[in-house]
Amino acid sequence: MNVPPVVDHATWRAALDDLRVREKAATRELDAIAAQRRRLPMVRLPEYTLAGAEGPVRLADIFDGRSQLIVYHHMWTPDAQWQCGGCTSFTSSFTRLDFLDRYDARFVVVTQGPIGAALAYAARVGNTMPWYSTADSPFGADVDAPPGGGFAVNVFLRDGDTVYRTWHTSGRGVEQLTYTFSLVDVLPYGRREQWQDSPERWPQGPTFDAWLDAPDVARLYGRPT
Repeated sequence: MNVPPVVDHATWRAALDDLRVREKAATRELDAIAAQRRRLPMVRLPEYTLAGAEGPVRLADIFDGRSQLIVYHHMWTPDAQWQCGGCTSFTSSFTRLDFLDRYDARFVVVTQGPIGAALAYAARVGNTMPWYSTADSPFGADVDAPPGGGFAVNVFLRDGDTVYRTWHTSGRGVEQLTYTFSLVDVLPYGRREQWQDSPERWPQGPTFDAWLDAPDVARLYGRPT
């Protein structure tokens, strides 16, 4: 295993200043992307009814009085003891979401699993987000999160009882919503995954190797496995 070269402070500062130019450029580009996102058109959706902890619930009511809604579509494997480790780890990290109230927004989980099983699983792994099921609704499939499909994020805007779809992403596009990779990426060794461009002899392993799996999440949140 290698380590970064040791240099004097002036050399380190010069290298950091050189990197800072690219970091600032990336920040400005992200600002420009966000500005373009705010100018996206939107699609009017039909009425959908999902299942929540209290029973059937209209999509418009999932906003809980807010005008904006972020939905994480949690992958679901029928009858599996543990659901997707990546989804489980990602969603369980969100334990303080009340700040969204001041932005007139809400963040919830929607899954293809039956609501009873979904709520039981959320409790088992310590997830505190509101969960809803689209098992008996075409909603998930209509917004690119069908049964057997991957994870995704959708954002919606509500005007009265009318709901519009404004944004969607999947794959690595979801990374921006969590602090996990932002923290790991500032470490000297980064994510330690083989696909990353790292110096020679840097510690690297298979993709996902260091990620928490669902049983790990349950254990860390004090739930029996």
